[in-house]
Amino acid sequence: MSSQMDINEILKLLPHRYPFLLIDRVLSYEPGKEIVALKNVTMNEPFFPGHYPHHPVMPGVLVIEAMAQAAAILSFTGETGKADETKVYYFVGIDNARFKRPVVPGDQLILTITPIFNKRGLGKFKAVASVGDQVAAEAEIMCTMRDK
Repeated sequence: MSSQMDINEILKLLPHRYPFLLIDRVLSYEPGKEIVALKNVTMNEPFFPGHYPHHPVMPGVLVIEAMAQAAAILSFTGETGKADETKVYYFVGIDNARFKRPVVPGDQLILTITPIFNKRGLGKFKAVASVGDQVAAEAEIMCTMRDK
């Protein structure tokens, strides 16, 4: 793996925008094999004032969403194509999700995604979110491309 992507390249692939774009940089990827992406978690995130005011924690569902966005980028670098005005890439399922440590302001969330299978437009991925050398969350996620 060697290729990287900055935010401008990510914006060309994903339809997400603030506050729901949860990928800041792609550290490395190999089309069809693996992606390692980064989410810088800052106190300025719009969810922290309410989750929780005296002990800010990134919601687990947003950690999973960040995994799904990284999986979409991996798919778009392969043969799947990309979402456009006529298509959308949906997050459609999750298995074996586990949360092992809270994600808090100041953390750099590293998302490592590898494909398990891709059949008839349905992709399943192994996803691991880490902070430093600690696993924060892991899951198997499923995504699919559909016409709008």
